Amino acid sequence: MAQNLQRGGLPDGPDTADKQNGTEPRPSGSPRIVGTVWGLLVLNTLGSAGAKTIVPLPRSLIQMVTMGALVAAFTLALAVNLRLRIRASAYVSLLTLLLVTSVISSANPESGFGALFRCARLALFVGTLWLLSRWWDGGLTFVRHHIRMYFAVLGSVAAGLLISPGAALPELYGGRLVGALWPLTPPQIGQYAAVIIGLTVLLVVGRRTDRVGASVIIVPALVLLALTHTRTATLGLFVGLVLAIGSLLLTSAAARRFFTWAVLCATVAAVGFSSLLQAWFLRGQTRENFASLTGRAKVWDALLSEPRTTGEKVFGMGLGDKSFGGLPIDNSWLAVYQEQGLIGVTLVAAIIIVLGGIALLRPPSLQRACAIFLISYCAIASYTEAGLGDASPYLLHLALAASLLAAPATAAPLAPPHVPRRRIPRWARRTEVT
Repeated sequence: MAQNLQRGGLPDGPDTADKQNGTEPRPSGSPRIVGTVWGLLVLNTLGSAGAKTIVPLPRSLIQMVTMGALVAAFTLALAVNLRLRIRASAYVSLLTLLLVTSVISSANPESGFGALFRCARLALFVGTLWLLSRWWDGGLTFVRHHIRMYFAVLGSVAAGLLISPGAALPELYGGRLVGALWPLTPPQIGQYAAVIIGLTVLLVVGRRTDRVGASVIIVPALVLLALTHTRTATLGLFVGLVLAIGSLLLTSAAARRFFTWAVLCATVAAVGFSSLLQAWFLRGQTRENFASLTGRAKVWDALLSEPRTTGEKVFGMGLGDKSFGGLPIDNSWLAVYQEQGLIGVTLVAAIIIVLGGIALLRPPSLQRACAIFLISYCAIASYTEAGLGDASPYLLHLALAASLLAAPATAAPLAPPHVPRRRIPRWARRTEVT
């Protein structure tokens, strides 16, 4: 798969587009160990709660693996960046402020030791992003790392489906696809599939990979996305792609052709398969259950009506498991309000607004389109999924967007060559007067 992404695309070193434009190429690309660090961050954000697996895995073992991956990621990032060279990043700066808010809210003894442990995890996560920011130069290297790692995760899901279809499509989840080898829920699988589909499509539109290599990624991911019946991921994929490709319409003929064919195919599908699409979208639910967002609205109403002190409203109640009354909150904004208060909500909103504003100010490019896709997807998913206030795949998606929006690092001017001073003998320095 890595070879498919590279064939016809950008290498991990200097950007070929810069050479074509006649500009100075960027400095040498990131070392291979940076890709390993990014993969470890992906492993850490997979979580430890999910469906039952074929081989039962103790939750303590899963937590040990995920936390070990984060510690290893920070250690490797520090080893490859011993001089602590970092780049200014509004995104990571806002995450740092969110970390400070989380520590303040979790310092309350009522929050328990678990809240402080989650703060330590978030601190390692943010620290690793700071160390990696040295290689954020607006290139596509991290996009390729992102696609490779999540495609590997989806590969484990597909393997579990082939080994034990009953465990991968359990009745407990209404026949929706889950992780049978690693505990992954349908929304998680749908999110990973939608993100790599969107990014790969944009690479094809930008002619940074060939269609055969892209189809190896897009087709299986689409099948897995359909089997998860995840409406949020599907909606985020289509809306994100519309916004991303729309940002390229004025400058890319390939984007205009793709957009035209996509609209035509969507129209035919909506007319010819409307009943099947409606059945897939409703997932066998009643309209009343669908209107209440599968019971989420009841949890949200109970959370908002909970009496709180002024301190709890401002700083929250400390990092937790994103649940209220034993039920998942499934809303990033309410989860942040519950755990980090109004300050946390303000910081998360600032992250979305700042990244979106920077993307709008950038000139049209493939990197900008990928960033727009990621930002819009996370904004849409935040309504029915939690994760914007803690170390999660959503923060990793936004970190990728921040790396794409970073200004290219300018190479230091070359110093003039040192010319040794010629020694002049004393007799030659004297002037004779005749």
